[in-house]
Amino acid sequence: MQPTLYESTLTSLPLLVRGKVRDVYAVGDDHLLIVTTDRLSAFDVILPDPIPGKGAVLTAVSGFWFEQTRDLVPNHLSGLSLADVLPNADERAQVEGRAIVVKKLRALPVEAIVRGYLIGSGWKDYQRSGAVCGIALPPGLQLADRLPETIFTPSTKAEVGAHDENIDFEQTRSLLGDALAQQVRDVSIAIYDRCAAYALERGIIIADTKFEFGLDDDDRLVLIDEVLTPDSSRFWPADSYMPGKSPDSFDKQFVRDYLETLDWDKTPPGPALPAEVIEQTAAKYREAQKRLTT
Repeated sequence: MQPTLYESTLTSLPLLVRGKVRDVYAVGDDHLLIVTTDRLSAFDVILPDPIPGKGAVLTAVSGFWFEQTRDLVPNHLSGLSLADVLPNADERAQVEGRAIVVKKLRALPVEAIVRGYLIGSGWKDYQRSGAVCGIALPPGLQLADRLPETIFTPSTKAEVGAHDENIDFEQTRSLLGDALAQQVRDVSIAIYDRCAAYALERGIIIADTKFEFGLDDDDRLVLIDEVLTPDSSRFWPADSYMPGKSPDSFDKQFVRDYLETLDWDKTPPGPALPAEVIEQTAAKYREAQKRLTT
């Protein structure tokens, strides 16, 4: 296994931003190098302990899904190799297996959240209003129930340390315009439906997920960031799934559940994680990758 990487330290490229998980470097004017570290954020707080191997898992899983969905929407992969942009062998070794070179695009100001099951903030919204992001649902649904159909429930994109806010489709239209908002919704649902069916055959329920999109110089919609990873999605083992209770998971919900047992107000700094929580989380990520991509 690669050495754990909490923070990359490349000096041959300009660092643009350190996000919750990713370090982004400029590669000329038209490309970016995205390094997926082993950092973990929960409740929008970056935790002090990395999850070993997590960045490599996220990179591999995203790469798999980019290939599976390229006929539905173009993605941001550039075709440039790490050696093309990092000639220094020591720097390449630092980020090998966890870095990709992508096209520089104009990111849309909306996170495209898609839900197939009723959980998380969607469940809280439903309990309060009988709807999720303004989409009315049948009465009597239970926690973790499968929804009658896949729904699109976007949110705004917050800065690091701030919280995203759920918005309805009318607000999405006002941000993106009618045609682009509809395209983002339709493409997001198409990706989710295809990939959720694939995952289910391999014993994983994808309960919900988020996508991010950008526009190229010709204003074409492009899939960016990460796709259907244990960080951006809820993955449940199908063999133990039962509506009415919070399911087991292959994702960072395991860490969230641990953090909920602490006397922590969900503001920085985040608490340290016990070794067993770190080890079990790493194992869950690896299992998700194995089931989906091999």
